[in-house]
Amino acid sequence: MWAALNGHEGVVKILLERDDVNPDNPDIIGRTPLWDAARNGHGSVVKMLLGRDDVNPDRQDEYGRTPLRCAASNGHEGVVEILLERDDVNPDRPDIVDRTPLLLAVMGGHKGVVKALLGRNDVNPDKPDSLGRTPLSCATLFGHTEVIALLQPPTSATPSTT
Repeated sequence: MWAALNGHEGVVKILLERDDVNPDNPDIIGRTPLWDAARNGHGSVVKMLLGRDDVNPDRQDEYGRTPLRCAASNGHEGVVEILLERDDVNPDRPDIVDRTPLLLAVMGGHKGVVKALLGRNDVNPDKPDSLGRTPLSCATLFGHTEVIALLQPPTSATPSTT
């Protein structure tokens, strides 16, 4: 876990070669090596771990946080894109207070991550959290104008007849 958390690719590789190492072993609150690598944006470690059949790419910790949610909230666009390539990752999965990866990316003003998540058909751009905050209301609250533009529906460009 520490090697993944700190992006030590060589150490992770050596450990993954051992039969007595469980690469999906959670800590006391359910965080796994993949969770930590995703949270800190270590894309190469994320790829190594996702190359294993015994690593769950969508595993939640006790607060409902997934590797995708962690990468999205910290603005790690490359890791988000790696995780979004997977069919076994739910890009709209909320945590225990109903915050989705999109909502957290919006709160952080992470335009690239927001754009990647909105590129998916299975992400609800209007899904509220447990406090009723939507991605658009949070973008407005935090003044993330470029993110607001991504979240607003396109306006119809009807020519004037006058």
